[in-house]
Order: sequence, then C-alpha cells, then structure tokens
Amino acid sequence: MSAPLDDIVVIDLSRALAGPHAAMMLGDMGARVIKVESPGSGDDTRGWGPPFVGPDDDPISTYFLSCNRNKESITLDLKSDDGQETLARLVRAGDVLVENFRPGVLDRLGFSVERLHALNPRLVVLSISGFGHDGPEGGRAGYDQIAQGEAGLMSLTGPSPDEPQRVGVPIGDLLAGMYGAYGVVAALHDRTRTGRGRVVRTSLLAAIVGVHAFQGTRYTVAGEVPRAQGNHHPSIAPYGLFTCRDGRLQIACGSESLWVRLATAFGIDPAAPGLATNRERVANRDRVIETVNAAFADRDLAELLATLEDLGVPAGEVRTLDRVYEWEQTRSQGLLLDVTHPVLGDITIPGPPIRFDDNAFAGGRTEHTHPPMLGEHNASVRAWLDTVDGDE
Repeated sequence: MSAPLDDIVVIDLSRALAGPHAAMMLGDMGARVIKVESPGSGDDTRGWGPPFVGPDDDPISTYFLSCNRNKESITLDLKSDDGQETLARLVRAGDVLVENFRPGVLDRLGFSVERLHALNPRLVVLSISGFGHDGPEGGRAGYDQIAQGEAGLMSLTGPSPDEPQRVGVPIGDLLAGMYGAYGVVAALHDRTRTGRGRVVRTSLLAAIVGVHAFQGTRYTVAGEVPRAQGNHHPSIAPYGLFTCRDGRLQIACGSESLWVRLATAFGIDPAAPGLATNRERVANRDRVIETVNAAFADRDLAELLATLEDLGVPAGEVRTLDRVYEWEQTRSQGLLLDVTHPVLGDITIPGPPIRFDDNAFAGGRTEHTHPPMLGEHNASVRAWLDTVDGDE
C-alpha cells in the first residue's frame, strides 16, 4: 500500500525541535523530507548532549536521533550563490517548506513568502516561531522552557503553586510541531481545490495555550486562576497518584459509579458526608487522598492493580522509560523502530504514534530510514534536482 503523503516533497529548513518534529511527522506519513543544514555544524541538535554515541572523534547526539528519522540531509551555505541557487531549485521542486527562523530571518536571506510563492505558487509554507509572527512581542526568540513559563504551563505543573516545574519533555516544541504538521496537511488538501499553497503559522506560545483545555475555560469562563497542585486532578476525585505497601499507583474515578465500586471494595462508605458526590470529594480532596491511601496501605502494588482491573476501575503504575520500552504493549503498537545507521549499525528508536488499518507498521510507511548523517545525501539530492530541472 502507498503511504498517504508519498507524493509530497518537504524542504526542511528548520533546526532544534519544533520544525524538525513537524517535518518528521510528514516523513512518517511517506513524504520525502530533504533536510537543509549548515555545512560543518548542521542542525543545532547535532551538538546537544550528552548522551552522545558512536566514535569519540565524531560523536552522534541521541537528541538529534529523536527528531530526524525518515529524512535526507543536504548541506547548503544559504549566504553563498550556490546555496541560494540550490535552495531556489528545491523550492521549485517541493510541495512544503518548513522553517522556524526568528521572524524576518528568511526574508533577509532573500526567501520571503512572496519570493517563495513566485518560485512555486503551489508551495505550502510552515512557519513556526516562539511567540507569534506579529504582535508586540512577535520577534522574541523561542525556547521551550521559556515558553512553558510564559504560556502558563509551569504555573499548572508541580507539587504546589510555590514550586512551578517544566514538563519533562520539550512539550511546547513538540506541540508546535504537531499543530504545524496538522496545518500543513489541511493546506495540502486546500491546494487540491485552489491550486495554490498557503502559509501556515504557529508558535510555541500558541501551541501551549492551545492545550490549556479545561484549565483555560476555568479562567476565561469561571474566573478562577488555576494553580499547580501536584499529582491530583483539580476537578475530579479520587483521580491521581496514591501509595501502597511497596510502591505507587494511579487511579482515575471519572464517574460516580467508579467511586462506588472502589469505595465498596475497600471498605469505604461511598455515601459518607463529604464523600458522596464528586463535588464534595473535590472540596475535601485531602481527606479523600488520606482515606484511599489508608485503604491501600497494606496491599502490594501487583495485587492492587489486579483487584482494580477486576473492579473495572482505571489504574496503572508509574513506569520509568526503560520499563516503557521493554513493555511488550509498547512494541506491539509499533512504537519502536529498528533501523540501520551508517555509523551506529542496528539501532532502535522511538517511532510514530499513528497506525493505519492496512499497515501493521507505525506511520504510513512500511520502511523507516535512519536519521541522516550531516550531508549524507548531498550528491543524491543534487542528482535528483538535475532530473527535476530537466522535466521543466
């Protein structure tokens, strides 16, 4: 079966994470992604570590490996005549261009949106910034941790309002990449009707605000300012992290019937004053946590999980990443890819999170390729451009 985007060519001018993640998502769906990098240094993430792997004299960043599968790499000095000419050829041959320069940088390089569309009116341009492309702070540089703070996410994360914490992955970058890829696919569909490409814009700020979900309407509609409160849900109880004799587990009582089942099985009166409704339990959250922890105190984790499974109460343990990647359920979903790297040999990398019903593999491809070495495809991409130019 063909992959959904196997007729699409993506020119990836981005670096670090948000843009590369968007381009990688398109590559997972079958697009040909040509990553344009600076000679000598390449994408910033090639130098981000430790950990590094491979030879000591030319180490490879595992950060880079995480966001550049299914791509080809070509090196271009965009300030040189050759770099300018080759990029123009790529633009004419491409369907999508991804960039996450600070607003105005691409214009100064001579590739404004107007010029890009003069070269290729069908080109879809994905432009990702830190805080937006306009507005009073549109020119600010965007880094994930700064955006997590500025966009309110850190104020919602952590054990208390006095201890804001970042999410353990660069979630602003990743979300911006996801939203960007989503916008690109919509623009490609629109192009089938109009014949013209569009500019898709998003930012780390927009992406994080876009996932505020119920915490956003909690403020905009109810007038409450949400604050961090640790590992328990602000609007549902019991819903969070609890302790038992030999560990910790999470439970999620998302309905009154689940609460009744849980409470009855563990000797708690579900209709006791202060516990009878979710609204009461949220108001008495500390009491609920104490009561459930006491009921779990003399039980082992494995026994508790089995009991909760039998009751139909959603529950789970807290896994470290080694146990996630060793979990058969993870591999069964195609979430690990085995690829052959020209320097590292056979390696396993995390894979795409989407599967199609006619494809047992994750993503739209039946085969995935290794994250490229810097400039690995210089010759092959230029040779392809010669054939494309010859068709014009």
